[in-house]
Amino acid sequence: MSEITGAQSLVKSLEAAGARNIFGIPGGAILPAYDPLMDSSVRHILVRHEQGAGHAAQGYAAATGEVGVCMATSGPGATNLVTPLADAHMDSVPMVAVTGQVGAALIGTDAFQEADIRGITMPITKHNFLVTDPLEIPTKIAEAFHLARTGRPGPVLVDIAKSALQATTSFTWPTELQLPGYRPVTRPHAKQIREAARLIGDARRPVLYVGGGVIRARAAKELRVLAELTGIPVVTTLMARGAFPDSHPQHLGMPGMHGTVAAVAALQKSDLIISLGARFDDRVTGNLEHFAPHALVIHADIDPAEIGKNRHADVPIVGDAREVISDLVVTLQAAAENGQTGDYEQWIGFLAGIKKKYALGWEQPPAGKLSPQSVIQRLGQISGPETVFTSGVGQHQMWAAQFIGYENPNTWINSGGLGTMGFSVPAAMGAKVGRPDATVWSIDGDGCFQMTNQELATCAIENIPIKVAIINNDNLGMVRQWQTLFYEQRYSNTNLQKHGGPVRIPDFPKLAEAYGCVGLACDRPEDVDATIEKAMEINDVPVVVDFRVHKDAMVWPMVAAGASNDDIQYARDLAPEFDEDAI
Repeated sequence: MSEITGAQSLVKSLEAAGARNIFGIPGGAILPAYDPLMDSSVRHILVRHEQGAGHAAQGYAAATGEVGVCMATSGPGATNLVTPLADAHMDSVPMVAVTGQVGAALIGTDAFQEADIRGITMPITKHNFLVTDPLEIPTKIAEAFHLARTGRPGPVLVDIAKSALQATTSFTWPTELQLPGYRPVTRPHAKQIREAARLIGDARRPVLYVGGGVIRARAAKELRVLAELTGIPVVTTLMARGAFPDSHPQHLGMPGMHGTVAAVAALQKSDLIISLGARFDDRVTGNLEHFAPHALVIHADIDPAEIGKNRHADVPIVGDAREVISDLVVTLQAAAENGQTGDYEQWIGFLAGIKKKYALGWEQPPAGKLSPQSVIQRLGQISGPETVFTSGVGQHQMWAAQFIGYENPNTWINSGGLGTMGFSVPAAMGAKVGRPDATVWSIDGDGCFQMTNQELATCAIENIPIKVAIINNDNLGMVRQWQTLFYEQRYSNTNLQKHGGPVRIPDFPKLAEAYGCVGLACDRPEDVDATIEKAMEINDVPVVVDFRVHKDAMVWPMVAAGASNDDIQYARDLAPEFDEDAI
């Protein structure tokens, strides 16, 4: 067997693992790997910041279902991946990060650009490795990809010493992996499925509480079968938007802090919550002591650590969401054939009334001003249900979750658990690389956009024609909303145009053009459709649209942090007679 370098072994390993695209930046410790990468079938996309590489890998993974891959050098290169790794860990995104490390003899000496990235990322990765022996490279890469994609997906980091990359070795791709203690359960226990089916039959006010695990498991089709078989109302969390069609009559929308009144009411008033791949996050439950006080809970999750973590599970089910749902369908179909079906008619009618009475809407802006909600709604309507949307974090994220109709899974990609500003543009870049034939819109805020907009250069140079809609209110909008509601309108350090001059800094369309993109601007309601349609016609270069919206728009409904979901607030001019006791 001919000898090769550890760097060549790394590249051959990535190819064998199925990597087709890598987002990264070279540097001293990882540099040996970049030479054989030139001759590889793997496409390397040179980003402008390692954070962009990590978020692009996330976007790629979320859009395709494949493992996203990013690469960085040691020290600051590796630490710049910390935020994407934490983000991927929170949102269960399958990702492998390969980092260079100083030579094995230098580890622990505070050598130039040394950082203990394995220690730093231990709490925010599914697993990580430090490789100092070049013979281990194929096995560790194989294990990393296996860990990232199986069980509960997540990020895995492989830190490789430069000495291992430079040394000579041989390449053998492992045919069998030895991972003691790692045996994720995918098939649910039949007894638990039967017990869950019994509770579903006995319930009078059940609700399907659908989380991001259904998206990750590619279980949208199975979910629809279950929902239509039972007639049970469905709520989809921020991470599960698109898992169930928004247009479906059983869908009540998104629950939680900025969820629909109907979705919040469904959980609060239920007598049975069927949780599928959801984790009873604080943004959904509000004050846990007051959350769904009369509900029994069926909690199905592939990660046993999530079950019972925040809310006691009356029927815990460990398993892959697709298999859990499929087994439930079989069991419930058998019960139905024996005449055993649930009676939910009164419950369904109650929730339908709330959904109709408290439909999502927004307060009208001052005359001539752009409503951000209407911009985002028209963006969804004009671009269509096959479009992939990414978002940053803040008001625009909530409006994009509320006012775009999601009909298909994997068309909504956002930072849910960690809430990372700057996520949207690089995630859109990764999604477009993974799905080049899809239209990909990044919906971003003017605050988020300025954190990672340098990746527009990457998009322009690498022919990745994403589209960016900046919902520009000259402020850190969600923080400003909290200052309006809870800090007596004391707007401390949320105005991004503090100078108060007539010229915005920066001028986003000019900035876009400087990055090799097309820059457009819109500040009149009557121009919204034409501007979106013009952006949709440009498909050979990235497009950035600066939608200059009014700064006082609010996200409604809203449950204040730490409050009970019973205390949901609704925009008064949409429903002046709104009564929280009604739900």
